[in-house]
Amino acid sequence: LGRAPGTDQRTMQALRRQRSGEVDDFPADVRELIRYFGDQPGAVQAVPGQGLEVPVWLLGSSLYSAQLAAAMGLPFGFASHFAPGLLLQALELYRAQFQPSARWPKPYAVVCINVVAADTEREARFLFTTLQQQFLRLYRGDAGKLPLPVQELGEEWSPRELMAMEQTLARSLVGDRDRVRHGLQALLAETGADELMFNGPIVSHEARLRSFEIAAELMQSL
Repeated sequence: LGRAPGTDQRTMQALRRQRSGEVDDFPADVRELIRYFGDQPGAVQAVPGQGLEVPVWLLGSSLYSAQLAAAMGLPFGFASHFAPGLLLQALELYRAQFQPSARWPKPYAVVCINVVAADTEREARFLFTTLQQQFLRLYRGDAGKLPLPVQELGEEWSPRELMAMEQTLARSLVGDRDRVRHGLQALLAETGADELMFNGPIVSHEARLRSFEIAAELMQSL
C-alpha cells in the first residue's frame, strides 16, 4: 500500500480520488484494511476477505511510509527504482524504529530497483534508453506508452532534464551478466535487503523475459 494515487492529477480526478480534507488519514486507512482481513467482524464485513489475514506491506519513496511501517510492525518496500536518494536513510529509520507485531517480530525490507540485463552490455544499454526516455517525457508531462529504444538520446533534451533523469535512475542496474551480478552484490551488501524487487520496462517482450531470466539466475547464484 502507498499513499500516492499512482497516476497524474487528471487521471486521479477522473477516478474521483480527491481528498476531502487536509488531515492525513492514511494510517487509519491501513488499519481499517487490516481489520477487514482479520477475524474480528466490524460494522462492515469483507466477504470474501474476513479471516484470510492477507499480508499488508507498505510501499514508500520517502521517509513517511518507512516510519509508519515501523510503528505498525509491517514489512516495508522502498521504491528506489524512481526515488533512490532516500533509500539508505529510509531503511535505517525503518529498522531503528521498528515495533514488533504478531506477524512480523522483526523488520523486513524490500528494495525495488530497475534491472535491464542482456547478453551483451551494448544491448542492455540500448534497451535502457526506453526507461530513460520514459522519465524524460514524464518531466515534460508527456505520459504514455513505453517509447521504443534508440541508439542514443536526441539533442532535444536539456542538460537539466538529463541530469534529473540520471539522478532518478541512479540505482538502476544495466548491463550484461557480470555487470549486473556485481551490482546486485553491492546493493545487497549496502542495504541488507531481505528481498529485491525488479522493475524492467522493456518494450520487447522477449527481451524483457530474458532480462528477468538473467536477473533471477543471478539471484539464485547469490
